[in-house]
Amino acid sequence: MQQKIIILDFGSQTTQLIGRRVRELDTFCEILPYNKFPKDDPTVIGVILSGSPYSVHDPEAFKVDLSQFVGRLPVLGICYGAQFISHTLGGKVEKADSREYGRANLQTVDTTNPLFKGFEQHSQVWMSHGDTITAIPEDFKVIGSTADVTNAAFASTRQPVWAVQFHPEVFHTLQGTQLLKNFVVDICGSKQEWSAASFVDSTVAELKEQLGQDRVILGLSGGVDSSVAAVLLNKAIGDRLTCIFVDHGMLRKNEFQQVMDDYKVLGLNVIGVDASEKFFADLAGVTEPEQKRKIIGRDFVEVFNAEAKKITDAKWLAQGTIYPDRIESLNITGKVIKSHHNVGGLPKEMNLQLCEPLKWLFKDEVRRVGRQLGMPEHLITRHPFPGPGLAVRILGDITPEKVRVLQDADDIYIRGLRDYKVKLSGEEARKVLAAGVPADMKDGTIEVSLYDQIWQAGAVLLSTVRSVGVMGDERTYENPVALRAVTSTDAMTADWAHLPYDFMAKVSNEIINKVRGVNRVCYDISSKPPATIEWE
Repeated sequence: MQQKIIILDFGSQTTQLIGRRVRELDTFCEILPYNKFPKDDPTVIGVILSGSPYSVHDPEAFKVDLSQFVGRLPVLGICYGAQFISHTLGGKVEKADSREYGRANLQTVDTTNPLFKGFEQHSQVWMSHGDTITAIPEDFKVIGSTADVTNAAFASTRQPVWAVQFHPEVFHTLQGTQLLKNFVVDICGSKQEWSAASFVDSTVAELKEQLGQDRVILGLSGGVDSSVAAVLLNKAIGDRLTCIFVDHGMLRKNEFQQVMDDYKVLGLNVIGVDASEKFFADLAGVTEPEQKRKIIGRDFVEVFNAEAKKITDAKWLAQGTIYPDRIESLNITGKVIKSHHNVGGLPKEMNLQLCEPLKWLFKDEVRRVGRQLGMPEHLITRHPFPGPGLAVRILGDITPEKVRVLQDADDIYIRGLRDYKVKLSGEEARKVLAAGVPADMKDGTIEVSLYDQIWQAGAVLLSTVRSVGVMGDERTYENPVALRAVTSTDAMTADWAHLPYDFMAKVSNEIINKVRGVNRVCYDISSKPPATIEWE
């Protein structure tokens, strides 16, 4: 049986990071709402309690019955999880005089405690809390302190329970991975058997058993998730998989043909459908963003269903749903955090069963699986791209001419990001390597393209805005283009990428000189939150 760590989610923005760090330790984990601990599951080897936006004193604060696992399994509380353990077991949590946020140093660390094995004194950690633990429960002892937080880390002297008020999952906690390894591997006893290779072997075997001799239909988008799902299914069932790739006319420049060529090389059975005329006709004159999305979604389903019905013996619909899609859809706060087109079931009229071969993987794991399957690197490292395509990167109504303008500008931008090489070292290099980007370390540095350093990038056409310009001796009155590039680990939060000035100057000059209809280039320096990655 496969071992697993259960991460109970109390609503923290970094809960997914905990999961990704555990997976990086070749250990399977499952993120569940705080009140959904799986009782009597023999595969669970440890429990992690996440942070939370709440104080333990808030009336609406999330609470869990610790007796379900304390004393039975090793437990690690992080931030709110640590405060909840202290508050519940007899300690004291009070409002801090000032919010403890940002970098701090563990000035006192008990390196004899198994949680801090291999730790250095004065190790940097990341704090983010408004309450602080002023007294720990009886039978607990302090094992780590900072200048401002006496009870930064503490452990039970009777049971396998540990708690830290800092966040070991974030990059700013320099030895956070070591702490999690100490807990997951040494304390919980993980055999570290979760890997891309083991996932491929076990999933192919499961798919063969699940699908038998049935035929499967898969909707391809050209993106990483659906492409890896297709190759994985093809490995399991071969030509009993039929893929459908719909071109709605708002893909990137030459993308439809390029992706079809890639799929041919991979040996996939793909039906390509050019439905751009239908999409453009139905979008004519529509400017409201949500309405544009709904029209594109409706038309996609109609076109896809029409093709799918031609495959009369199909019994399954496969989707590239990945684990963050399903985590974000968990309704733990009473509000829908984010809805997804590929979460929530199937249209009734399709009368098909659902197959989701990637449903347990994070994005970086999907890429590792793609490499394990021998897929070309340019498909694996492709940036996320919105389902509605360039339609949500054109402000105002959609026309073929506007799409042409944006495709040309975007093509110059993306090619420029791929061609521009940068050398990274230290923390920046570690982040890129942790994301699975293939690069060789030489003298403490790696060389990668700007494209590989960025989570997502694209151009936006501000077609509702006109700006005055001068080209030659003539006055122009054309549209601006905004460039967007963000760094992120999971798209839940994102920061704008600090691109080199010489790169920005070159790309701006090339777009203005070569793309008819554009006379100004801007760069979006907003982060998420408060902005979103896409403009619409």
